[in-house]
Amino acid sequence: MGNARLNACRLADSILGVAGDSTASKLGGHYHLFYEYTIDLATGIQKEDHLSLSPGGWPVVPHSDSVKAGHLPSLDGLRALAIFLVLLGHSNGTRGFVSLDLVIKDYAYLGVVVFFVISGFLITRLMLVEHSEHGRVSLRLFHARRALRLFPAAYAFIACVCLLWWIGVVHLQARDVWCAVTYTMNYLPGRSWQFGHLWALSLEEQFYLLWPFAFVIFGPRRVGWVAAGGILIGPVARAAAWLFLRGTPYYGLELFPLVADCIAMGCLLGKISDWLETQNWYLQLFRPVYSLGLLALALLIRRYTGYTVVSVFGTSVVNACIAVLVHRSVYCSRDWVGIVLNWKPVVYVGGLSYSLYLWQQLFLNRNSSDWINAFPQNLLFAVAAALGSYYLLEKPLLRLRHRLRAKTA
Repeated sequence: MGNARLNACRLADSILGVAGDSTASKLGGHYHLFYEYTIDLATGIQKEDHLSLSPGGWPVVPHSDSVKAGHLPSLDGLRALAIFLVLLGHSNGTRGFVSLDLVIKDYAYLGVVVFFVISGFLITRLMLVEHSEHGRVSLRLFHARRALRLFPAAYAFIACVCLLWWIGVVHLQARDVWCAVTYTMNYLPGRSWQFGHLWALSLEEQFYLLWPFAFVIFGPRRVGWVAAGGILIGPVARAAAWLFLRGTPYYGLELFPLVADCIAMGCLLGKISDWLETQNWYLQLFRPVYSLGLLALALLIRRYTGYTVVSVFGTSVVNACIAVLVHRSVYCSRDWVGIVLNWKPVVYVGGLSYSLYLWQQLFLNRNSSDWINAFPQNLLFAVAAALGSYYLLEKPLLRLRHRLRAKTA
């Protein structure tokens, strides 16, 4: 590109607030900026292929940085948003916290759905990279890495709560402990508050006992159909639960068939995201006006999930909207939303989100009148416990986890 053209591109970038080199052309009175990158699946590193017009004419960056290392732009920022929703939802009703009604029902549950979609998307991308490099996915190493990442912090939390139960500080039942340690909390009616949030970790572990196995059996070409089947099972299972489980203790629980389609939606996105990025009709959804429309639609549906039809079928629409917005956040990581999501403090909170999710439940207890469960000290204690878990357990084990990942390299 000549100097004059480069300067013109930079000028257009500065006018429109877009960072980095781009090509700009004025078509129909509007500047169209575009970036085209691809992921080299052999290395997992972003590379710039060539410059060409994006279908919609807005700044976009497809998959970037290191998929191989488990990182994509904006995902930690989205995790920070998700844990914020969880903290907001669980803080509501605690002593000293101003009650908020944002008319989207359960904020905490919505945050967990975001976690689920991110998880399915990223893990599927990682498995595709591993299969592309080695022609297979190692189930043994997959589960070893997950165990190192999740189990030490989770079982440390469970042990701490059990100790508090033993000395009489909190009230549990033996079945709470059993379901916590076996990752079956999503099947337990009347579970205690302190372990109640472990339903999400339980459902995720149950899903990832099946998904990598399906990937190995069906292969990367056909596994997308498995994810699509999981998505279709969701509304059928929710309808069946309405017909057959009403009036039982299990109605309203996060049973695997009723909720797993959240993760399956992320898995399907991970499988077909490269193809979607070649479809003009799909990329139009990344325009700010359409993205805001998807966000508004998801929040509106959440507002009316008390209605049976909305709960059965609308949940799938919410999952799809969140999946598109997650994809947009990764693809368009250089717009103003991406800048916020990739801001270092936000990224740091996202990296801390797993520990925060574990420990916040012990302190953000709306059923307790104790000083330690009152706002704002309850939030400070939750953050302190999460920091301790992260730096004493999670971070040291990351090195071993990286060595396990290197075995697949």
